[in-house]
Amino acid sequence: MLKWLYRFMIELTNHSFSSKMIAFFTKSRLSAILIPSYAKIYQINQEEMEKSLHHYETLQQLFIRKLKAGARPIDQTANSIISPVDAVIEDIGTVSENKEIIVKGKTYSIQEMLGSDSAAEKYLNGLFIILYLSPSHYHRIHSPISGVVTRQWSLGHKSYPVNQLGLKYGKKPLSKNYRMITEVNARGRNIAIVKIGAMFVNSIELTHPNDHLVKGEEMAYFSFGSTVVLLFEKDSMELDSRITAPMAIKVGERIGYLK
Repeated sequence: MLKWLYRFMIELTNHSFSSKMIAFFTKSRLSAILIPSYAKIYQINQEEMEKSLHHYETLQQLFIRKLKAGARPIDQTANSIISPVDAVIEDIGTVSENKEIIVKGKTYSIQEMLGSDSAAEKYLNGLFIILYLSPSHYHRIHSPISGVVTRQWSLGHKSYPVNQLGLKYGKKPLSKNYRMITEVNARGRNIAIVKIGAMFVNSIELTHPNDHLVKGEEMAYFSFGSTVVLLFEKDSMELDSRITAPMAIKVGERIGYLK
């Protein structure tokens, strides 16, 4: 019953009109009245923001805020892979022989997530990491490793919530939501960075200037909280011993090593 009710309520609100209205409001000067309460409710760390709170004229500007230089030190180990976002690591596991992953007890098709069997094939038996961003998090996405973008594409239209309730009761949001995939080749290894849109707001904006990514440099941002899925080829990544799920992590912290 709870599953049905949850999906029903999302379907009622998750349409283009409601999405456009919410996007319009968050970008309007009218939304500025909510900024102080938003910052308080979500306990946003104002000390690390590039600008003081009163400089943000809309909620949208606060959502996509930048941080002061040096606020997120980048692990400089030569072969390290870093977290691309401030987030909670929700799950870690291995892509099965059937090209599937299990997250919060629900099975997701990597083939569906990436859009084709050929795209999914290279990640067979590889590691996956799910990173969830809440509305309180810094929403800019940084490159987890230095490499070359070999392909970039988007899939899906609607977006359902990707919080714990969304993962449990939603319509497989990790593989059905609007998503933008960036595939990077680093030292001959492929890594898929799957950026998944959140409820109402699908906007994922790319900011990297060319196809060469540098570890720790900004590559995109979400207009609202969402999720990043990292996919690694088999035996290409060694997870750092301190990494577990669930756990909070920030941009620049080491999550593992490229083999």
